[in-house]
Amino acid sequence: MQNIPCRHPRLRASFHCYRAIAWGLTFGLVALIANESVSAGIWQDESGAKATDMNLEHDLRVMSFNIRYGTANDGPNHWDRRQDFVIETIAAFQPDLLGTQETLAFQRDFLAKRLTEYDHLGVGRDDGQEAGEMMAIYWKRERFEKLASGHFWLSEQPDAIGSKSWDSSLPRMVTWVKLQDRHQPTAKPILWFNTHFDHRGQQARLESAKLLRKKILDSAAEALIVVTGDFNAGEDSPPYAALFAPVELGQPQIIDSYRKQHPQRMSDEGTFSGFDATATKGDRIDWLAVCDRWQIVSAAIDRRQNDGRTPSDHFPINAVLRFPNHSVEQAPK
Repeated sequence: MQNIPCRHPRLRASFHCYRAIAWGLTFGLVALIANESVSAGIWQDESGAKATDMNLEHDLRVMSFNIRYGTANDGPNHWDRRQDFVIETIAAFQPDLLGTQETLAFQRDFLAKRLTEYDHLGVGRDDGQEAGEMMAIYWKRERFEKLASGHFWLSEQPDAIGSKSWDSSLPRMVTWVKLQDRHQPTAKPILWFNTHFDHRGQQARLESAKLLRKKILDSAAEALIVVTGDFNAGEDSPPYAALFAPVELGQPQIIDSYRKQHPQRMSDEGTFSGFDATATKGDRIDWLAVCDRWQIVSAAIDRRQNDGRTPSDHFPINAVLRFPNHSVEQAPK
Protein backbone atom coordinates (compact mmCIF):
# COMPACT_ATOMS: atom_id res chain seq x y z
CA MET A 1 0.00 0.00 0.00
CA GLN A 2 1.15 3.54 -0.74
CA ASN A 3 1.59 5.95 2.18
CA ILE A 4 -0.78 8.97 1.97
CA PRO A 5 0.36 12.14 3.76
CA CYS A 6 -2.03 13.49 6.38
CA ARG A 7 -1.36 16.44 8.67
CA HIS A 8 -4.15 15.92 11.20
CA PRO A 9 -2.98 13.63 14.04
CA ARG A 10 -6.35 11.86 14.51
CA LEU A 11 -6.83 11.28 10.80
CA ARG A 12 -3.25 10.07 10.50
CA ALA A 13 -3.75 7.62 13.38
CA SER A 14 -7.01 6.35 11.88
CA PHE A 15 -5.37 5.87 8.53
CA HIS A 16 -2.56 3.77 10.03
CA CYS A 17 -5.11 1.71 11.93
CA TYR A 18 -7.14 0.98 8.80
CA ARG A 19 -3.97 0.15 6.91
CA ALA A 20 -2.95 -2.35 9.58
CA ILE A 21 -6.40 -3.96 9.43
CA ALA A 22 -6.20 -4.20 5.64
CA TRP A 23 -2.79 -5.84 5.74
CA GLY A 24 -3.98 -8.24 8.43
CA LEU A 25 -6.97 -9.30 6.34
CA THR A 26 -4.74 -9.77 3.27
CA PHE A 27 -2.21 -11.95 5.06
CA GLY A 28 -4.98 -13.88 6.77
CA LEU A 29 -6.61 -14.70 3.46
CA VAL A 30 -3.28 -15.84 1.97
CA ALA A 31 -2.57 -18.02 4.99
CA LEU A 32 -6.05 -19.51 4.83
CA ILE A 33 -5.62 -20.42 1.16
CA ALA A 34 -2.17 -21.90 1.80
CA ASN A 35 -3.46 -23.87 4.76
CA GLU A 36 -6.32 -25.29 2.73
CA SER A 37 -3.88 -26.37 0.00
CA VAL A 38 -1.62 -28.08 2.53
CA SER A 39 -4.58 -29.69 4.27
CA ALA A 40 -5.79 -31.04 0.96
CA GLY A 41 -2.27 -32.35 0.30
CA ILE A 42 -2.03 -30.90 -3.20
CA TRP A 43 1.34 -30.61 -4.90
CA GLN A 44 2.50 -30.30 -8.47
CA ASP A 45 5.76 -31.57 -9.86
CA GLU A 46 7.74 -30.34 -12.88
CA SER A 47 5.83 -32.66 -15.19
CA GLY A 48 2.55 -30.97 -14.26
CA ALA A 49 1.24 -34.01 -12.41
CA LYS A 50 -0.86 -33.45 -9.32
CA ALA A 51 -1.04 -35.81 -6.38
CA THR A 52 -1.97 -35.98 -2.73
CA ASP A 53 0.38 -36.31 0.22
CA MET A 54 -0.75 -39.93 0.49
CA ASN A 55 0.24 -40.62 -3.10
CA LEU A 56 3.53 -38.81 -2.63
CA GLU A 57 4.32 -40.93 0.40
CA HIS A 58 3.61 -44.15 -1.47
CA ASP A 59 5.34 -43.29 -4.74
CA LEU A 60 8.39 -45.35 -5.61
CA ARG A 61 11.59 -43.39 -6.26
CA VAL A 62 14.12 -45.29 -8.39
CA MET A 63 17.67 -44.33 -9.34
CA SER A 64 20.18 -46.01 -11.67
CA PHE A 65 23.77 -44.89 -11.24
CA ASN A 66 26.98 -46.09 -12.91
CA ILE A 67 29.43 -44.91 -10.27
CA ARG A 68 32.66 -45.73 -12.23
CA TYR A 69 35.30 -48.16 -10.99
CA GLY A 70 36.98 -46.95 -7.85
CA THR A 71 40.37 -48.25 -9.05
CA ALA A 72 40.32 -46.41 -12.39
CA ASN A 73 43.17 -43.98 -13.05
CA ASP A 74 40.95 -40.91 -13.29
CA GLY A 75 43.31 -38.27 -11.90
CA PRO A 76 41.28 -35.39 -10.44
CA ASN A 77 38.13 -37.51 -10.83
CA HIS A 78 39.47 -40.46 -8.85
CA TRP A 79 36.98 -42.17 -6.56
CA ASP A 80 38.63 -40.80 -3.42
CA ARG A 81 37.95 -37.25 -4.64
CA ARG A 82 34.33 -37.75 -5.64
CA GLN A 83 32.93 -40.39 -3.30
CA ASP A 84 31.25 -37.78 -1.11
CA PHE A 85 29.75 -36.18 -4.21
CA VAL A 86 28.28 -39.56 -5.17
CA ILE A 87 26.63 -39.80 -1.74
CA GLU A 88 25.33 -36.22 -2.00
CA THR A 89 23.82 -37.01 -5.41
CA ILE A 90 22.05 -40.08 -4.07
CA ALA A 91 20.86 -38.25 -0.95
CA ALA A 92 19.45 -35.38 -3.01
CA PHE A 93 17.06 -37.72 -4.83
CA GLN A 94 16.38 -40.03 -1.86
CA PRO A 95 15.71 -43.19 -3.91
CA ASP A 96 13.73 -46.05 -2.46
CA LEU A 97 15.60 -48.31 -4.90
CA LEU A 98 19.17 -47.59 -6.02
CA GLY A 99 20.79 -49.71 -8.72
CA THR A 100 24.53 -49.21 -9.26
CA GLN A 101 26.95 -50.37 -11.91
CA GLU A 102 30.76 -50.61 -12.04
CA THR A 103 30.70 -51.08 -8.29
CA LEU A 104 33.68 -52.82 -6.70
CA ALA A 105 33.53 -54.51 -3.30
CA PHE A 106 35.03 -51.58 -1.40
CA GLN A 107 32.64 -49.17 -3.14
CA ARG A 108 29.69 -51.42 -2.33
CA ASP A 109 30.74 -51.38 1.32
CA PHE A 110 31.37 -47.62 1.32
CA LEU A 111 27.87 -46.94 0.02
CA ALA A 112 26.37 -49.41 2.48
CA LYS A 113 28.14 -47.67 5.37
CA ARG A 114 26.99 -44.21 4.31
CA LEU A 115 23.47 -45.18 3.23
CA THR A 116 22.42 -46.33 6.66
CA GLU A 117 18.70 -46.60 5.83
CA TYR A 118 19.32 -49.21 3.15
CA ASP A 119 19.85 -52.93 2.86
CA HIS A 120 21.99 -54.07 -0.05
CA LEU A 121 23.01 -56.96 -2.27
CA GLY A 122 25.97 -57.30 -4.61
CA VAL A 123 28.47 -59.97 -5.68
CA GLY A 124 31.40 -59.91 -8.07
CA ARG A 125 30.79 -60.98 -11.65
CA ASP A 126 34.05 -62.97 -11.78
CA ASP A 127 33.46 -65.41 -8.92
CA GLY A 128 30.00 -64.67 -7.53
CA GLN A 129 31.60 -63.40 -4.35
CA GLU A 130 34.01 -60.46 -4.07
CA ALA A 131 35.95 -60.40 -7.35
CA GLY A 132 35.08 -58.06 -10.17
CA GLU A 133 32.37 -55.54 -10.91
CA MET A 134 29.14 -55.78 -8.95
CA MET A 135 25.58 -54.83 -9.84
CA ALA A 136 25.12 -53.69 -6.24
CA ILE A 137 21.57 -52.71 -5.33
CA TYR A 138 20.20 -50.84 -2.30
CA TRP A 139 16.64 -50.62 -0.98
CA LYS A 140 15.12 -48.86 2.00
CA ARG A 141 15.09 -51.30 4.85
CA GLU A 142 11.99 -50.12 6.69
CA ARG A 143 9.86 -49.86 3.57
CA PHE A 144 10.51 -53.24 1.95
CA GLU A 145 10.46 -56.89 2.92
CA LYS A 146 12.83 -59.00 0.83
CA LEU A 147 11.03 -62.05 -0.52
CA ALA A 148 13.74 -63.48 -2.77
CA SER A 149 16.95 -62.48 -4.54
CA GLY A 150 19.66 -63.81 -6.79
CA HIS A 151 21.96 -63.33 -9.76
CA PHE A 152 22.36 -64.69 -13.27
CA TRP A 153 25.05 -64.24 -15.88
CA LEU A 154 24.45 -62.84 -19.35
CA SER A 155 25.60 -65.90 -21.23
CA GLU A 156 24.34 -69.14 -22.73
CA GLN A 157 24.75 -70.62 -19.23
CA PRO A 158 23.11 -67.99 -17.02
CA ASP A 159 23.51 -70.04 -13.84
CA ALA A 160 27.24 -70.59 -14.40
CA ILE A 161 29.15 -68.12 -12.24
CA GLY A 162 31.61 -66.02 -14.22
CA SER A 163 30.41 -67.35 -17.58
CA LYS A 164 30.45 -65.35 -20.81
CA SER A 165 29.28 -66.07 -24.35
CA TRP A 166 28.97 -64.65 -27.84
CA ASP A 167 31.46 -61.80 -28.37
CA SER A 168 31.38 -60.52 -24.80
CA SER A 169 34.71 -59.11 -23.66
CA LEU A 170 34.02 -59.79 -19.98
CA PRO A 171 31.59 -61.72 -17.80
CA ARG A 172 28.39 -59.70 -17.43
CA MET A 173 25.57 -60.30 -15.00
CA VAL A 174 22.23 -59.30 -13.51
CA THR A 175 21.41 -58.95 -9.82
CA TRP A 176 17.73 -59.12 -8.91
CA VAL A 177 15.52 -58.90 -5.86
CA LYS A 178 11.81 -59.37 -5.17
CA LEU A 179 10.44 -56.93 -2.60
CA GLN A 180 7.11 -56.44 -0.91
CA ASP A 181 6.36 -52.79 -0.23
CA ARG A 182 5.04 -52.52 3.31
CA HIS A 183 3.18 -49.37 2.25
CA GLN A 184 1.34 -51.50 -0.31
CA PRO A 185 0.62 -54.83 1.42
CA THR A 186 -2.11 -55.80 -1.08
CA ALA A 187 -0.12 -54.86 -4.18
CA LYS A 188 1.92 -57.27 -6.26
CA PRO A 189 5.57 -57.49 -5.18
CA ILE A 190 8.25 -55.52 -7.02
CA LEU A 191 10.66 -57.59 -9.11
CA TRP A 192 13.74 -55.50 -9.77
CA PHE A 193 16.63 -56.32 -12.14
CA ASN A 194 19.91 -54.39 -12.27
CA THR A 195 22.52 -54.96 -14.98
CA HIS A 196 25.43 -53.73 -17.10
CA PHE A 197 25.75 -54.91 -20.72
CA ASP A 198 29.09 -55.50 -22.42
CA HIS A 199 30.84 -52.42 -23.79
CA ARG A 200 32.37 -54.15 -26.85
CA GLY A 201 30.33 -57.14 -27.95
CA GLN A 202 27.44 -56.10 -30.22
CA GLN A 203 26.03 -59.61 -30.40
CA ALA A 204 26.51 -59.98 -26.64
CA ARG A 205 24.41 -56.88 -25.99
CA LEU A 206 21.63 -58.14 -28.25
CA GLU A 207 21.60 -61.62 -26.75
CA SER A 208 21.78 -60.12 -23.26
CA ALA A 209 18.68 -58.04 -24.00
CA LYS A 210 16.83 -61.12 -25.22
CA LEU A 211 17.81 -63.11 -22.14
CA LEU A 212 16.87 -60.30 -19.76
CA ARG A 213 13.52 -59.86 -21.51
CA LYS A 214 12.77 -63.59 -21.19
CA LYS A 215 13.58 -63.51 -17.47
CA ILE A 216 11.30 -60.49 -17.04
CA LEU A 217 8.36 -61.96 -18.95
CA ASP A 218 8.65 -65.27 -17.13
CA SER A 219 7.69 -63.46 -13.91
CA ALA A 220 5.85 -60.37 -15.14
CA ALA A 221 2.37 -61.73 -14.43
CA GLU A 222 3.05 -62.03 -10.72
CA ALA A 223 5.07 -58.86 -10.08
CA LEU A 224 5.57 -55.19 -10.84
CA ILE A 225 8.73 -54.95 -12.93
CA VAL A 226 11.58 -52.44 -12.54
CA VAL A 227 14.83 -52.64 -14.53
CA THR A 228 17.88 -50.42 -14.01
CA GLY A 229 21.17 -50.53 -15.85
CA ASP A 230 23.92 -49.30 -18.12
CA PHE A 231 23.17 -50.95 -21.46
CA ASN A 232 26.03 -49.50 -23.50
CA ALA A 233 23.56 -49.04 -26.36
CA GLY A 234 21.38 -46.23 -27.62
CA GLU A 235 17.73 -45.96 -28.44
CA ASP A 236 18.18 -46.96 -32.10
CA SER A 237 20.11 -50.13 -31.25
CA PRO A 238 19.04 -53.80 -31.65
CA PRO A 239 19.27 -54.39 -27.86
CA TYR A 240 16.83 -51.53 -27.23
CA ALA A 241 14.43 -52.90 -29.85
CA ALA A 242 14.71 -56.39 -28.36
CA LEU A 243 14.07 -55.34 -24.76
CA PHE A 244 11.14 -53.03 -25.52
CA ALA A 245 9.55 -55.07 -28.32
CA PRO A 246 5.74 -55.44 -28.25
CA VAL A 247 4.44 -58.34 -26.19
CA GLU A 248 1.70 -60.86 -26.82
CA LEU A 249 -1.83 -59.93 -25.87
CA GLY A 250 -2.37 -60.20 -22.13
CA GLN A 251 1.27 -59.73 -21.15
CA PRO A 252 2.50 -56.51 -19.54
CA GLN A 253 4.50 -54.31 -21.88
CA ILE A 254 8.04 -53.33 -20.92
CA ILE A 255 8.46 -49.60 -21.45
CA ASP A 256 11.24 -47.03 -21.33
CA SER A 257 10.22 -44.71 -18.50
CA TYR A 258 12.19 -41.74 -19.84
CA ARG A 259 10.81 -41.94 -23.36
CA LYS A 260 7.29 -42.48 -22.07
CA GLN A 261 7.57 -39.30 -20.03
CA HIS A 262 9.45 -37.37 -22.74
CA PRO A 263 8.01 -38.52 -26.09
CA GLN A 264 9.97 -36.01 -28.18
CA ARG A 265 13.59 -36.97 -28.63
CA MET A 266 16.09 -34.20 -27.98
CA SER A 267 19.77 -33.77 -28.81
CA ASP A 268 20.86 -33.40 -25.17
CA GLU A 269 19.77 -36.75 -23.76
CA GLY A 270 23.21 -38.36 -23.53
CA THR A 271 23.98 -40.13 -20.26
CA PHE A 272 27.74 -40.64 -20.62
CA SER A 273 29.52 -37.55 -19.33
CA GLY A 274 33.19 -38.51 -19.14
CA PHE A 275 33.15 -36.31 -16.00
CA ASP A 276 32.25 -33.27 -18.13
CA ALA A 277 28.97 -31.64 -17.13
CA THR A 278 28.55 -30.09 -20.59
CA ALA A 279 28.77 -33.46 -22.38
CA THR A 280 25.04 -33.98 -22.85
CA LYS A 281 25.10 -35.12 -26.49
CA GLY A 282 25.41 -38.72 -27.61
CA ASP A 283 23.29 -41.76 -26.84
CA ARG A 284 21.11 -42.33 -23.82
CA ILE A 285 22.80 -45.60 -22.82
CA ASP A 286 21.43 -45.80 -19.27
CA TRP A 287 17.80 -46.98 -19.14
CA LEU A 288 15.19 -47.36 -16.46
CA ALA A 289 12.54 -49.79 -17.71
CA VAL A 290 9.23 -50.66 -16.08
CA CYS A 291 6.15 -52.70 -16.88
CA ASP A 292 3.17 -50.70 -18.06
CA ARG A 293 1.20 -51.37 -14.87
CA TRP A 294 3.17 -48.54 -13.25
CA GLN A 295 2.10 -44.95 -13.65
CA ILE A 296 5.14 -42.79 -14.37
CA VAL A 297 5.02 -39.54 -12.41
CA SER A 298 8.42 -38.30 -13.59
CA ALA A 299 11.62 -39.47 -15.28
CA ALA A 300 14.85 -37.51 -15.53
CA ILE A 301 18.57 -37.44 -16.21
CA ASP A 302 20.36 -35.94 -13.21
CA ARG A 303 22.76 -33.27 -14.48
CA ARG A 304 24.19 -32.46 -11.07
CA GLN A 305 27.68 -30.96 -11.28
CA ASN A 306 30.27 -29.20 -9.17
CA ASP A 307 32.53 -26.69 -10.91
CA GLY A 308 31.83 -28.41 -14.22
CA ARG A 309 32.56 -31.90 -12.95
CA THR A 310 30.10 -34.70 -12.39
CA PRO A 311 30.00 -37.31 -9.60
CA SER A 312 30.72 -40.08 -12.13
CA ASP A 313 31.42 -40.50 -15.83
CA HIS A 314 27.72 -41.30 -16.30
CA PHE A 315 24.82 -39.07 -15.38
CA PRO A 316 22.52 -40.93 -12.99
CA ILE A 317 18.94 -41.38 -14.13
CA ASN A 318 15.79 -41.58 -12.04
CA ALA A 319 12.05 -42.09 -12.13
CA VAL A 320 9.15 -41.66 -9.75
CA LEU A 321 6.56 -44.43 -10.13
CA ARG A 322 3.05 -44.75 -8.80
CA PHE A 323 1.37 -48.01 -7.90
CA PRO A 324 -1.59 -49.08 -10.04
CA ASN A 325 -4.12 -48.47 -7.26
CA HIS A 326 -3.28 -44.74 -7.07
CA SER A 327 -4.07 -42.13 -9.67
CA VAL A 328 -2.17 -39.26 -11.24
CA GLU A 329 -4.30 -36.27 -12.20
CA GLN A 330 -2.68 -34.38 -15.04
CA ALA A 331 -2.85 -30.61 -14.67
CA PRO A 332 -4.48 -28.76 -17.57
CA LYS A 333 -1.98 -27.50 -20.16
